[in-house]
Amino acid sequence: MHYEVFDNRIVYRDDERIYAEVTFPKVEGNIVDINHTFVDESLRGKGIAGMLMYMVAMDLKNSNRVAKLSCSFAVKWFDMHPEYKALVVD
Repeated sequence: MHYEVFDNRIVYRDDERIYAEVTFPKVEGNIVDINHTFVDESLRGKGIAGMLMYMVAMDLKNSNRVAKLSCSFAVKWFDMHPEYKALVVD
């Protein structure tokens, strides 16, 4: 399995199926909305969602974008990782 990064989503997949994803569509300008995180039940508790959030944070940082957080997991993750607070807007 491997991660794939797109403009507005990151997925964890094999050749046949997506097992996890986070979506962050553009809202306006350089602002995106992290609005959905999903991890297949078979992989929950293995840190996949956290890795997806870390990858989103790095993507935002590298592309000079910031995020609104409408996904509850994203809210929790960014609360637990204050080092990325500058990437979040209200």
